Amino acid sequence: MISRDEILKPIWYAFTALDVDRNGKVSKSQLKVLSYNLCTILRIPHNTSALEEHFKDDDEGPVSTQGYMPYLNMCILNKIQANFDFNELNKMCWTLSAPKHISGKHLLISGAEAFKVWCIFNYLSEDKYPLQIVIEELEYFLRKLLAAMGCSWNEDRFEDYKMQLSAKKKHLNAWELIELIGMGHFTKGINPQTLSMGINEVYQELVMDVIKQGYMMKKGHKRKNWTERWFELHLNYMSYYVSEDLLEQKGCISLDRNCCVESLPDKDGKKNLFIIKCVEKSFEISASDKKTKQEWIQGIKHLRGVALRLKAEKEAMENRMRQLQLANESKQAQLEAMTKKLQEASVRGDLEEQRRLQTQIELLDQYRRDLEQEKMARMQMEEQVVEKANEVEQYWQRMQELEEMYRQLKKALDDERQAKEDEEALSKLQARLLQEEASKRLELEQIHLQQQEILTQSQKEKQELERERAEKERALQAAQEQLEILRRQREGAQEEYEVVTKKLERATNKTKTWKHKVFNHEGLLQIIQPGNKCPTRMTNWGPAAFTETELDEMERIWQENKNRSHDGQ
Repeated sequence: MISRDEILKPIWYAFTALDVDRNGKVSKSQLKVLSYNLCTILRIPHNTSALEEHFKDDDEGPVSTQGYMPYLNMCILNKIQANFDFNELNKMCWTLSAPKHISGKHLLISGAEAFKVWCIFNYLSEDKYPLQIVIEELEYFLRKLLAAMGCSWNEDRFEDYKMQLSAKKKHLNAWELIELIGMGHFTKGINPQTLSMGINEVYQELVMDVIKQGYMMKKGHKRKNWTERWFELHLNYMSYYVSEDLLEQKGCISLDRNCCVESLPDKDGKKNLFIIKCVEKSFEISASDKKTKQEWIQGIKHLRGVALRLKAEKEAMENRMRQLQLANESKQAQLEAMTKKLQEASVRGDLEEQRRLQTQIELLDQYRRDLEQEKMARMQMEEQVVEKANEVEQYWQRMQELEEMYRQLKKALDDERQAKEDEEALSKLQARLLQEEASKRLELEQIHLQQQEILTQSQKEKQELERERAEKERALQAAQEQLEILRRQREGAQEEYEVVTKKLERATNKTKTWKHKVFNHEGLLQIIQPGNKCPTRMTNWGPAAFTETELDEMERIWQENKNRSHDGQ
């Protein structure tokens, strides 16, 4: 029978698929549907009120995994029978959880093959949630998958992938494993049909517990006709079906110790024959070739050997259990004998205890009498001690009073001496303060005289600065007036310059007219050649020319204005 841990794995996927908000809780309406489907698949009578009764104190809100697990264990898992179909449970949980994880991915394998990889993952994963597969189990699965496809193992590629995986984490979940296989990381270049066959073979071996499977011909028991059947070899039995879809099972052959397999010679046109002999009847089977025949024979014999070995181990274990039971019975007898001896010793101990108690009572009476006598003597001694203690107390009080008077007298003398010392120190301090006050007063008088001298000097300096400021203001006003004169002179010069410019333009126009006339009478006059490149000077030639006196007067006025502007600056 399948263990409870293996049943819980697909149910965990179904619960997490219903957890839409990913907060670890699912609504009770969804849990009712899930519980009903689980009861249907596991063939358990469904109690519709059990879930409400279980959560009657928690009517509000969804239910967590911790809250659902007690109900799941008590009302479902504890009632499981051995006749349910585990594959149907896997398919139901796969239908709930797969669309959320692989619907948008472009995988090289079909949904049925992804389901088989998911089942293999559940088989290899540890019983810790969330379910994960470690690197060692991943390597085991990949080796079996490549061996089933007839491919060699690439150690370097796996080591590289293991280093990449170890850099992030050291395990994979189911959807990461499906993506790893579906994306062809380790199966690149392999035919998809070959990959599908490899996945199916590993799935049959690990999940379905099928050691070998395939089509063979079987001889009927009644009509003696040969019919093709799909055979599957398991650990303790061999089943055969109408076809490989396993929908209709035709029979089951129990491979116990009374069963044997033998090779048969070819007959009735059938080759590669072998027979499986059981107690009730025998089964004649025809394989497709000699290799297949030999594989089936060796597989059945190997399984019988394994079964015999397991049975021998079981018998040895039963013998060991019987020996342990006999040893336990012997130990139990010894324990009973020891218990009896202990009871007898206890009776003897009780008698000894009674005698010892009687002796202790007598000793206690004697000790009580001695204690009373000693108590009387101690009371007399205590009375004497009290009297002596009173005398000592009175003497001690007188001594304390004398010591207190001595301390007060000493304190008064110390206070008087300290007062005298303080008076002397205060006198010295007053004399020093008076002396310092006189010196400070002299310093203040000197500082006052210096301040008066500084104030007198400051007033003189202030008057002098006022006088200098007035002179500078007058100079500034004169400079401004001179600047105004220069400005007016500059404007006059500008106007004169404009008049001269106009005269020059008129002279230039007349010159152009004269040059034109000369050009027209080129044959009658001699053309004036260009002169030297000296600065052009204004002459008194022409109707608009200045006289020499006017030019000298203008130069003098310009020079005076220039000098005046320099002085003003």
